[in-house]
Amino acid sequence: MTAQNAASPDYTRDLRQVARTLLDHTGPIVVVSHENPDGDALGSVLGLTRALRSLGRDVTAPMTVPRYLSFLPEPGELSGPLDALPDGALVAVLDVDNNDPARVAGVTLDGFGGPVVNVDHHGTNARRATALVVDPARPATAMMIADLLDELGVTWTEVFATPLMLGLNTDTGSFRFDSVTPGTFECAARLRAHGARLGWLNDQLGQNPPTYYHLLREVLGTMQFLHGGRVVLARVDQAMLDRAGAAWEDVESYVGLLRSAEGTQLAVMVKDYGDRVKLSMRSRAGVSAQNVAVALGGGGHVPAAGASVAAPFAEVMAQLDAAIAAELQRVNGPA
Repeated sequence: MTAQNAASPDYTRDLRQVARTLLDHTGPIVVVSHENPDGDALGSVLGLTRALRSLGRDVTAPMTVPRYLSFLPEPGELSGPLDALPDGALVAVLDVDNNDPARVAGVTLDGFGGPVVNVDHHGTNARRATALVVDPARPATAMMIADLLDELGVTWTEVFATPLMLGLNTDTGSFRFDSVTPGTFECAARLRAHGARLGWLNDQLGQNPPTYYHLLREVLGTMQFLHGGRVVLARVDQAMLDRAGAAWEDVESYVGLLRSAEGTQLAVMVKDYGDRVKLSMRSRAGVSAQNVAVALGGGGHVPAAGASVAAPFAEVMAQLDAAIAAELQRVNGPA
């Protein structure tokens, strides 16, 4: 690792504390991530779960994997949601801002008093756990899990490297985002040297079912260019899904497509559930999707963030528009 990309003393200290907490725990370990898992969530969970199992640990990883990522887990490798945590469990929470425990999927942590480790790259993380490492400078949690596996002392194989490459690849937009650092490429090179199947991952990720295109036709019909073209917004609801024969998970990648619209600084994909709305946002050119999301009770990163609001679309749209206007004013004045 070059001096430019050397880990800070705090990062190294925190990482070693997480590794020691995991290694010292002799009971079951439950590895979880956030609801609607993306490539970084799945890749991080699989990478750590496989590594811990190689060390002889009893590991359960409850996760409902979206169809577009279902090519990666082995049959039976992940479990369904847990009704309760096993006795004596340690919980490893990956890629979840721990000030929002409601986003943890697979098991409820309400009332859990056992040890918790947290590995995350969200800057809004409240930093409360038995042991944790949080570094917003890392573009993907999978990059941090790769460092953690070194601290755990595992013997690297392709089965660890490939899921971590998935997380690194997807959370950097295939290494296209400004969040990419020299250290990101160093990590990718290390994973590739360990056998990570980058070409295979990209081939799998590039395949979409017919319903994706049927729904896309519906979504494109809702597109709006707002604030002088600086914002692009599209919406999907259950009726559109029914007409296309699609599912909510088919919507996940559309926000990146919207972000490709020329001249836009913010893309917003709206999932309209009727009594509540979920927003996925991507930004560029100095605009912070995070600021907009936080104004609506959500969070995330500067270029990619989201929020869930318990209100009808029309009401949420008014709040969203006000938050967007404030952010655009902050950046470079009104349109």
